[in-house]
Amino acid sequence: MPAGACDCHVHVVGDPAAYPMLPDRPYTAGPATVADLRAHMARLGLARAVIVQPSFYGTDNRLLADSLAAMRGDGRGIAVLAEDVSDAALQELHEAGVRGVRVNLESVGASDPETVARAFGAWAGRLRGQGWHIQVYASLDAIAAAAPRLRGLGVPVVLDHFAMIPGRLPLDDARVRAVLDLVGGGAAYVKLSGSYRMDQGATAAQVAALARAFLDANPERAVWASDWPHTNRAPGKLPTEVSPYRDIDPRRLREEIDAWLPEAALREQVLVRNPSRLYGF
Repeated sequence: MPAGACDCHVHVVGDPAAYPMLPDRPYTAGPATVADLRAHMARLGLARAVIVQPSFYGTDNRLLADSLAAMRGDGRGIAVLAEDVSDAALQELHEAGVRGVRVNLESVGASDPETVARAFGAWAGRLRGQGWHIQVYASLDAIAAAAPRLRGLGVPVVLDHFAMIPGRLPLDDARVRAVLDLVGGGAAYVKLSGSYRMDQGATAAQVAALARAFLDANPERAVWASDWPHTNRAPGKLPTEVSPYRDIDPRRLREEIDAWLPEAALREQVLVRNPSRLYGF
């Protein structure tokens, strides 16, 4: 792995007594500490990580800020914020290491193009020129339909988990082309991450082909992420019951890096240079 390699999407989950989850959360995850994160990074030879606020904490970003402090400069954060958050609170989060706001529509069942466009429009004016970006977790249909309005925002846009493109979908599908054009034109970054979220029937070759399509479109607008610790909503579990994490072998993550980023120069671009620019390392 190149020096300074970054995992651009991980979560930290704390002690519920100190960091309570939302009472109406969609699911519950077990502990995943900064020490656990450091062990994950060591297994893959990673130097940096971007901690993303999970949905079950809502807009309470205390654990995110505390985790970034524990990372001692090796971490950056993506927060979930209320639209009326104060400028002072944004400045405090920036000083803590936060560099983006997450718009998570997929987890709350509000993944439609109007909601995507409205959320981006609301944040773009506040974040423009601040060194922050907007990260969106939404359905492919919503992203593709909103794509024309995501250009020219003046704020970087980051698309989670391959923009939720199903791995079996043909690359000439109109929705796929709309997202590839968004990335190709420099209007959005894409996270090459969470291949197990794309659909269960996709082959490793199909996922690799999609990764290559994004990289061919614009290698300067792709980052890689593990999605550690691989949160999951286990069937049959109540939202307040702990759902076990997905069992993702670290060797699979390394094999995906090898398959998606086979050239040394490309690894340097995607794992080091792009994250350094986007997250301000």
